[in-house]
Amino acid sequence: MALRVYNTLSRQKEDFKTVTPGKVTMYLCGPTVYKPAHIGHMVGPVIFDTVKKYLVYSGYDVSFVVNITDVDDKLINKAAEKGMTVDALAKQMTEDYFDNLKLMGVDSIDHFPFATQHIQDMQEIIQSLIDKGYAYPLDGDVYFRCTKDEDYGKLSHRSIDEMLAGTRAETRDAKEHPADFALWKGSKPGEPAWDSPWGPGRPGWHIECSAMSRKLLGDSIDIHGGGLDLMFPHHENELAQSESCTGKTFATYWMHNGLMQASGQAGKVGGGHDRHGDAAAAQIAGKLAGSAGAESVKTAVFAHHHPETVRFFLLATHYRSPIDFSLERIAETGKSLDGFFRLFETYERISGKSFYSLEAPEKRSGTTPLPESAGELQPFFDELKSLRDRYLEAMDDDFNTGGAVGVLFELRRVLNAFIGDQKLEAPGADPAKIAALTTGLTLLKELAAILGVFRQPRETAGSGVDDALLDGLMQLIIQIRADARKNKNFAVADLVRNKLAELKITLEDQKERTLWRRG
Repeated sequence: MALRVYNTLSRQKEDFKTVTPGKVTMYLCGPTVYKPAHIGHMVGPVIFDTVKKYLVYSGYDVSFVVNITDVDDKLINKAAEKGMTVDALAKQMTEDYFDNLKLMGVDSIDHFPFATQHIQDMQEIIQSLIDKGYAYPLDGDVYFRCTKDEDYGKLSHRSIDEMLAGTRAETRDAKEHPADFALWKGSKPGEPAWDSPWGPGRPGWHIECSAMSRKLLGDSIDIHGGGLDLMFPHHENELAQSESCTGKTFATYWMHNGLMQASGQAGKVGGGHDRHGDAAAAQIAGKLAGSAGAESVKTAVFAHHHPETVRFFLLATHYRSPIDFSLERIAETGKSLDGFFRLFETYERISGKSFYSLEAPEKRSGTTPLPESAGELQPFFDELKSLRDRYLEAMDDDFNTGGAVGVLFELRRVLNAFIGDQKLEAPGADPAKIAALTTGLTLLKELAAILGVFRQPRETAGSGVDDALLDGLMQLIIQIRADARKNKNFAVADLVRNKLAELKITLEDQKERTLWRRG
């Protein structure tokens, strides 16, 4: 099937057609870097990194931009609280954000523009809006004239009056209309400021993304992404000011990911954007102050779970659905992944090859070859083809990563069954059948890479223990446990297993050996 994408603007799935054939421009709203990244900050980058990976796999040339907001009220206030300069705090928190993206396997972003590097671009858009009557200066500030834009509200599907109900509009008595929003803010003493035709000041929140998107991707882009909480006012205002400036469609497809919510509670993990929240959005029910998810992702999540497990957890839900966050649910995901790692170990014992060394195709047009006439093995290859088709159908249906994840688990089941049915772990296994297994594992690696998982072995470096030495020690412990079991000293045997489990080392008893693994 052809790729179809749900468009918030039209409230329906649409066939995917790009501004320039074969090319995709994609913009995602990034963080305001005033505090360490929490788990909620990872949701959008992981989702849209996967979207890009699938588009590239499908043959598109993709340019992907994520902005960094390094000037903002929150930054100014937090820097003052810490006794730091705004620039120093922004730099420190940006490095933290980048580090977390790397840990999560988000590696497809092409540009990270900083707001402070594009002040001139913002001022040019603002002046254009003033010249066209869409904006007006007011005592050092500049406001967008919402009533001038005839289709203002078309993204959130609300009238101006409906938007104002229950929101915190930017209050200033002299504004022409309560809904008018700031494009430029006159500076207060001690605040960062830039010279402008309207006096020293700094940009409003919304104009930043319009300017950076336009500078790097052009007047019209294919995909604009972000959390559902940003649809109004941020994306609504971005759309209004961009299209009023250029007279062109700003973004063809608006993709909004669901929000991360604490398991069993209402509200967005990490809190709202604190601008003018959309009170009607069912997923946006207020800030979860003090929740584990609102803490640094490194201390609250990565200290307990491998980042790859967290990525898998985020992608197991369709991107438009809310994500039910808890450390327990991530732990369940981790346990479900153990079956894949056991499969990889089994394959290495059978073939002498590492799953991670397999060279999997990176393009849909050159997918893993599956024979159509393989004798007794044909049913196995037919099943692989069926699963590959189901995976691609899921991803073509609005990037349904949840469906794709389900196919990976089904593929794992088929491969394990093939190993058992064909007795591939027995001595003298048929080389042709081992080669068929290699084909299946190669397909698994090809499809998993699109989701950004199972691309490389989980790191064990940094433990301070040589791998060979560690394995030798583990073999000694395994032997001590085996002797205890042989002598029916089950208390000691259980103690060994339980203490290893506390250290996140798992034992797997097989007929002729006991295997161990970390995590």
